[in-house]
Amino acid sequence: MPTISTGSVPKLRRGVRLTYDKTRETHVLLFPEGVLVPNPTAASVLELCDGAATVATITAALRARYAGVKDIEILDVLTRLAERQVVEWT
Repeated sequence: MPTISTGSVPKLRRGVRLTYDKTRETHVLLFPEGVLVPNPTAASVLELCDGAATVATITAALRARYAGVKDIEILDVLTRLAERQVVEWT
């Protein structure tokens, strides 16, 4: 896996889709191998992974919504999502 930084640009891998499940009343991440139910933090990050925004841009957007957002926390979430092979880097 490549080393990521605040200048890295994440996007959902091909075949991966974040959607809201009305029955479960939560976001779900659909991918060919299954379904992942991300926690609210991960869902907020995934919503911003459009293949154009950098990690720094995503962090700034989340700081506008929530208090106390740190770069390292966003990098950690994205690293774990990349390890699950649902996020890749452009």
